[in-house]
Amino acid sequence: MSEIRKTYPLDVEPPMSWTHVVREIPVVTVEEREETLEKTKWNEFAFPAGMLYVDTLSDSGTTSMTDTQWSAMFLADESYGRNKGYYIVLDAFRDVFERGDNQKRLINYMKEGVDRDNVRKMMDEVYLVDVEGGFFNGGKFQLSRPNTFIVPQGRCAETLLYDILKPIFAQKWPGKTFIIPSNAHFDTTEGNIKQMGSIPRNFFHKEILFEVPESGKYDTNPFKGDMDIDKLQQLIDQVGADSIPLIYTTITNNSVCGQAVSMKSIRETSALAHKYGIPYVADCARWAENAYFIKMNEEGYADKSIFEISKEMFSYFDVISASLKKNAHANMGGVLAFRDQGLFWKKFSDFNEDGSVKVDVGHLLKSRQICAYGNDSYGGMSGHDIMAMAQGLYEEGRFEYQNERVKQCQYLADLCTAGGVPVVQPAGGHAIYIDVDKFFGYKRGHESFCGMGLSLEMIKRYGIRCSELGDCSMEYDEKTPEQQAEVCNVVRLAINRSQFNKQHMEYIAKALIALYHDRDQIPNMRLTFGKGIPMRHFHMWMEPYAPSKEEMCDEANYGFWAQWEKEREEKLVKWGLK
Repeated sequence: MSEIRKTYPLDVEPPMSWTHVVREIPVVTVEEREETLEKTKWNEFAFPAGMLYVDTLSDSGTTSMTDTQWSAMFLADESYGRNKGYYIVLDAFRDVFERGDNQKRLINYMKEGVDRDNVRKMMDEVYLVDVEGGFFNGGKFQLSRPNTFIVPQGRCAETLLYDILKPIFAQKWPGKTFIIPSNAHFDTTEGNIKQMGSIPRNFFHKEILFEVPESGKYDTNPFKGDMDIDKLQQLIDQVGADSIPLIYTTITNNSVCGQAVSMKSIRETSALAHKYGIPYVADCARWAENAYFIKMNEEGYADKSIFEISKEMFSYFDVISASLKKNAHANMGGVLAFRDQGLFWKKFSDFNEDGSVKVDVGHLLKSRQICAYGNDSYGGMSGHDIMAMAQGLYEEGRFEYQNERVKQCQYLADLCTAGGVPVVQPAGGHAIYIDVDKFFGYKRGHESFCGMGLSLEMIKRYGIRCSELGDCSMEYDEKTPEQQAEVCNVVRLAINRSQFNKQHMEYIAKALIALYHDRDQIPNMRLTFGKGIPMRHFHMWMEPYAPSKEEMCDEANYGFWAQWEKEREEKLVKWGLK
C-alpha cells in the first residue's frame, strides 16, 4: 500500500499573484523611436514612456500596488492637520523598523472601522499616545522633540537634511570642507552633498564586484555591497574624524550594482563611526530586500523574519533616510528620521552653557519641512498615498514576496550570463547591472560614454529603457583621480515591483544578447549641453558619433560606420533637424 503524500513538488515555482488590471501598450517602430531620440536630444530621461515596451529606467515609484494597498487608499483622510494616516504611518514605521515581529498594525483599526465605532479606543491607542526614545516620536514628543519627517521621496529627505546642515556647518565650522563617506552614494545623494560644498566618497570592494564564478552562479551571496572598512579607517586617519560629519551605508548598495550589505558590515561600520563620535546614516530605500539577503545568506539569520532582521539592522544607525517609493511598495513616499536625543541630535543641536537646548536641530528640520513640503502631518503627500505607503511597508516584509522578487531578478541575470552578456553576479534585489567595460571588450575609454550609447540603443532597437549609471551619469570626467577609481561603469535595468512577468524578463534578455552580438554597431555619445550642471544626466543634451576603428571588438565591423553617418545625415534632414 502506497503512502499518502504530504507534498507534490514540481520543477516550477507556484504563482504568487495574478493580474487584476491590464495596461495595453502601442506598437512603435524603430524609426519612430529614433526620431524621438533625436528630438529629445538623446536624453534617456526625456524619452516618452508611452513609446516604450519595457521601462527599466528606475524601480522608484513604478510599483504595481497590491489590492490591500488600493483598499487602504479608500480609507484615507485628506485633512491638513493630523490626518488619520499620519498616526497610522508613524506606527507602521515603528512596526517595521523597530518592533520586529512584535507589531501593533494599527492600520487594521482603519480596516475594521474602529476609527468610526470606537473613538475611545482610538484616543487611548492611536491619537493620544506619547512615544519617545526611538526614531519615531509621537504625541506631545513629536511637538517638543520632532525627529520624524514625512516627505514625498528620498531625495526630498536628503535635501531637507542638507538644507539644514549646510548653515550649521558654516556657523560652527566656518570655512571647513567636509568629507562624507559611504559604501556608495547614489547620484542624488552625491548631488546634494556636493551642492552643500562637501565631498562624497565611496568605499566598497571594487576588486570583487565584477568577479563571476566559472559556473556563473554563487552558492552564497558574497555581500559585495559591504563597506570597505579599511579604506574608511584610512580616511579617518588621513583627514581626522572632525572632517567627517556623517558616515553612510546604502542598503542595498544601488550604485554598487544593487549588491547586498551584510549585518556584519553594518555592525562593524557602526562601531567604527561611534568610536569617533560620527553619526551613522542608513540610506535604506531597499531595507527589506537587504534583510532578505541577510536571512538567506548570513549565518545566524535563517530562522529570523525580515522584520526581526530589520529591527537589528536599524539598531546600529543614528539616522534613517529613505525613499519609500521602493521598499514601501508604493508610488510615493519618503522619510527622514533620527534617534531621539541621540548622537545626531547632540552633534547638530545647539546648547546653552547649562546644558539646556538652545536650538533643537529637529525644530530646524520641521520648520524647513513645513516651508518646503507642508504640514508635518503629510509632508507633501496626499492622505491616500500615506495609507498606501503604510500598507506597503508590511507587504515588503512578506518573505514570499521578497523571495519571488529576488528570484525574478536572478532569473534575468542568469539568462544574460548564459547568453554571454557580462552582468554582475549575483543579481541585486531590484535590478541587473551590465559591466560596460567588459561588454565592449575593454576597447572604449571613459570619454566615449559608451554605456550611455548602449542604454540609448536599447531604446531605439527594442523599446527598452535602461539607466546608465557609469561614466556619464556619475560624472567621471569631473571627478578627482581618487574619486574616479570609485566609479562603477555600469548600465542598470531596474525591475518594477509586482509588474513584470516571465515574458518581460525573456524579452529583455533576448534584446541584450542580440545587442551584445552587435556591440560594434553601438555609437559613442558626446555631451553637447549640460557639462558642469549638477546631476547633469537630468538636463543634458547628447549626440551619437562613430567610434574609432581601434574601439571595435572586431575591426572588420568598422565599415558599418560610414553608412551609418550617411544615413543619419539623411534622417536629420527628413525630420527637419538640419
